[in-house]
Amino acid sequence: MKLQQLVLKIHSRCDLACDHCYVYEHADQSWKGRPTFISEETLGKVARRFADYTEEQKLPSVSVILHGGEPLLVGPVRMRNICAELTRTIAPVTALDLRIHTNGVQLNTRHLDVFKEFGVKVSISLDGDRAANDRHRRDRRRRSSYDRVLRAISLLRTPEYRHLYSGLLCTVDVANDPVAVHDALVSLHPPRIDYLLPHSTWDSPPPGPVDSPTAYADWLLKIFDRWDQQGRTVSVRTFESVLSTLRGGPSLTEAMGLAPSDLAVVETDGSFEQADSLKTAYDGAPATGYDVFQHRFAEFARHPGVRARQLGLAGVSATCRRCPVIESCGGGLYAHRYSSGRGFDNPSVFCSDLRAFVDGVAERITDHALSPAVGDREELWFAQGELNRRLLSRLAYRYAGEPDWDEMWRAFVYLDGAAGATRHVDEIIAHPYFHTALKQCLHDRVTTPDPLAAAVAVAALRAQVDVKLSWDHATPDLHLPTLGTLTLPEPGRVEVAVTAGRLHVRTEDGAEYATEADTTRWRPLHRMTLADGTALLLDDADPLRDCYPARVTPPLDPGELAAFTERLGAAYELMDEREPGWRADVNALLATTVTPLAADAGVRLGAHGLGALGVAVDFEPEEFVRELPRTGRLARLTALRETADLNVPGNGAGRLLDQASRELGDATYWKGHDDAHAAALGRAGRALKQLAARPDGELTETGAALAEELRTEWAGHRA
Repeated sequence: MKLQQLVLKIHSRCDLACDHCYVYEHADQSWKGRPTFISEETLGKVARRFADYTEEQKLPSVSVILHGGEPLLVGPVRMRNICAELTRTIAPVTALDLRIHTNGVQLNTRHLDVFKEFGVKVSISLDGDRAANDRHRRDRRRRSSYDRVLRAISLLRTPEYRHLYSGLLCTVDVANDPVAVHDALVSLHPPRIDYLLPHSTWDSPPPGPVDSPTAYADWLLKIFDRWDQQGRTVSVRTFESVLSTLRGGPSLTEAMGLAPSDLAVVETDGSFEQADSLKTAYDGAPATGYDVFQHRFAEFARHPGVRARQLGLAGVSATCRRCPVIESCGGGLYAHRYSSGRGFDNPSVFCSDLRAFVDGVAERITDHALSPAVGDREELWFAQGELNRRLLSRLAYRYAGEPDWDEMWRAFVYLDGAAGATRHVDEIIAHPYFHTALKQCLHDRVTTPDPLAAAVAVAALRAQVDVKLSWDHATPDLHLPTLGTLTLPEPGRVEVAVTAGRLHVRTEDGAEYATEADTTRWRPLHRMTLADGTALLLDDADPLRDCYPARVTPPLDPGELAAFTERLGAAYELMDEREPGWRADVNALLATTVTPLAADAGVRLGAHGLGALGVAVDFEPEEFVRELPRTGRLARLTALRETADLNVPGNGAGRLLDQASRELGDATYWKGHDDAHAAALGRAGRALKQLAARPDGELTETGAALAEELRTEWAGHRA
């Protein structure tokens, strides 16, 4: 795993005396021997080493998090020098994301002007309302820090600095009222809240009532219920991570999930250390013996301690590997597993809490009712469209207040309500790469409204409704989904207007471009019509098409496109000949969009909505006919999982349901090959038998209906 985050300690002392602080109050006391602040020489060496590493590893982006102690204690002048050195050295070789974690006590406009200059995102530690915060977060004279921190957040929320506001960090204390804590934090309108379990080990267990083995889970679940009741209007990293992993997605936090650590820590003296949380384990636990003067980041990445946090499932205890929620829990934070007897080969000291929390979230988010989408293809398409509308609404809320996003959202709402336009809006929402755009925006992989604004413009054009949109476009290629690509002279501000059924593009220099008028700049997408009248879009240009487990091709030249079209037509004709009526099958993949993939890639499904298929430029029609039913089954199951609940997440029933479906797909693929066909049927039968033996309630009504469908299909194969 490549290192993509650097926690850089720029000051080793603090102006608060929080009694739960892992730096000063726990086992490791190495701070006492560190320089108070990082020297220019050390800073320069760190920046150069990290820049070299990012260049060697070809990293597209990295994060540097300024940390302490309290990093603001370096003062605004030294802070500016630090940001300037990091930017000057690292930014030329990769995209640099600068951040700072601070208690906020010292924050003023001089700091914020520096952060504005260098785009430094600011996260502030605050434990809730006044009573909750002052339980631990006081200064050395035992005075409250609350008013000073709120003053800092108030400054950060002013229009001039609002874009720097990254979020709030809250350490959990079960003695505090969880709803009061959450409401106090939400009232400050943070983009994100992180709830952090107090750093503890089996030797130093977390504080809490001895008669409540899941006090931390109970506390967090009360907040989860409040968050859900409020419409999830603020991002909460812990909750979103569990929601993601329960649905088979990635972990979003180091504290949970099996994602390998990509973090390095450098102290004020230039020493490489492992994760800061290890300071709670024992004196010297984070130490590596490496420093930036004698060692490179690549050497640090190979350190045994670093590697231990990158082993995924193999790196957790045997108890954890047997646990059904391990994908979500991940064994908890590495430091929280420590005991003097067994080192880190233990479950988390919060094991009971993590299990109860994941199970509690799983039950809360499960809809046990029967979804009509399980038996009706049209209902499944409708459910996918409704999901896309919900995702779009979440994005509108997340980016509310940002002018380009607000303009895009207003245009969408206007268009959706315009007479005769809803059908065209539904069509663009159903485009599979629109779904990709929504997911990438929600996961911060796309942070501009480019793809969504372009989609709204296309819907307006099809509906012949006048709209005007403008935004900062990141590339010279302005792709209009389902239509084509307009190549502009350079990236920058664009204005897209639909007037009287025609689309016009104006750049910030005043130049105007019309899509159909300039054949040197406009490249339309190609469409083909199959023998049964089905229209297929051949999309070889959408920047969001690169969502397959294989490389997509660059835009094809006319000869390549003609050959691909001919080959695809022949494949569908062969499919109709071999499997008459195949489109009526509930698992049939009725593609609307086909994207050419690199040679030898075969037939693939990607991370998009219903309707898209990736096909190698050199595919054989025979292979297409064999592969399409198996790919269609996977597409349907993926869409069902996105739009309905098949099982309570985290239990074994979901895995068995997937396995049975996959093996039946393989049985269809190997039809005519007796041994392989029989083997796949045998595996499917065993999975279905194990599924029937699972406890009641693990499958929802929708999942039970799908399981019954699979049993009927299996019996048909056997007959």
